Amino acid sequence: MADRRHHCDVAVVGAGPAGLSAARAAASHGARVMLIDPQPVPGGQVWRNDVRHGAPGPAQALRRELAAAGVPMLMQSEVAGHAGKRLFVHSGQLAASVDYGSLVLATGARELLLPFPGWTLPGVTGAGGAQALAKQGGPMRGKRVLVAGSGPLLLAVADTLRRHGARVLGIHEQASLRALSIFTAGLWRWPGKAVQAARLRLSLSRVSYHAGSHVLRALGDERLRAVELRIDGRTATVECDQLACGFGLVPNIELAQAVGCALGGGGPHAHVLVDHWQGSSVESVFAAGEACGIGGLDCAVAEGAIAGHAAAGRREAARALLPRRAHARRFAMALNRRFALHDGLRALAEPDTIVCRCEDVRLSALSACAPGREAKLLTRCGMGACQGRLCGSALAELGGTTRDGFRPPIFPVPLEVLAGFGGGLPTDLSQEL
Repeated sequence: MADRRHHCDVAVVGAGPAGLSAARAAASHGARVMLIDPQPVPGGQVWRNDVRHGAPGPAQALRRELAAAGVPMLMQSEVAGHAGKRLFVHSGQLAASVDYGSLVLATGARELLLPFPGWTLPGVTGAGGAQALAKQGGPMRGKRVLVAGSGPLLLAVADTLRRHGARVLGIHEQASLRALSIFTAGLWRWPGKAVQAARLRLSLSRVSYHAGSHVLRALGDERLRAVELRIDGRTATVECDQLACGFGLVPNIELAQAVGCALGGGGPHAHVLVDHWQGSSVESVFAAGEACGIGGLDCAVAEGAIAGHAAAGRREAARALLPRRAHARRFAMALNRRFALHDGLRALAEPDTIVCRCEDVRLSALSACAPGREAKLLTRCGMGACQGRLCGSALAELGGTTRDGFRPPIFPVPLEVLAGFGGGLPTDLSQEL
């Protein structure tokens, strides 16, 4: 970020599969493209660089293509605000702006973490969080790890942890055996997914897999010592060193809200509404991948390419990808239907369970408050460093509130960085000072 002012035809926010695909597609038409991402290396969560095993082949191929095309990347950089056709970006203590003709939002998703007794103990992480820690070199060798929650991600997480030396004690999927059987029986429509699932299950052949099973509480004093589970209708306690527990994914829509994009869906699953060409309700703003609803890798790659072509004004090139996107979205619909969370998971939290980790707010403190603004004012729930990303999504899933009331900046920004934006600082950011 040596330069403070950047200009491009197409700005892409997010360097995961959707963002990389969008950048490649736009650059293939000669458009000046710029990628912005908070991570040090492109790839997102799915293609996150593994310190021991490197990045997946498709990610490496895309990186090489973009490097050959001369596409600049602002890595370790976050978008703090937006005004007109300008993004305000910061990296550490440095501020910069990016002026664009078209914008592609490929902001991905984060884990949905539901509160349960003991979930704030050291040693308890999200499933995807545990996978990220392992890939980034976190100590896993010899650790006894339990994987729980919902979705095919659990298999991928368990496999990553195993390859990094962890002893995976078991995988506990909340979906019923019947739901899993129906889902598996329909995988013939997506042969690639069937092969991937078979390979993962083979690599985890020595790890027990329990359907219709979920966490009840994490046990320990200063750190995790054991997990109490519901297995086959009975309660069991398993001693472990780490619990990797995730209940699915939540679209990252904060930047889309700041830009003014219309949203669809409700609760924690609100997503950007897009048209045939991945165009949002805001002119020249496109969205792709998980920001448009959780769909997985194939959706992200197809939608990213469609958005990139369309952002560069080449809809005919995007047209050929429409059947591929439809096929991938059908898989996503099947997955979301069969791995839907059951109501028992929404009742795990007890009155003294912390729901807002940043501000140390317990569930009982919210019982006398109306959801939303009143709860924030009286308890500070959602006003911490994560800006309600964790507790807001969790409470929306529990039925206590909705994911609205977003206020800039999109991520916490030091005052000296805001000052570095100079006279171009957007009004809504200025009002927050």
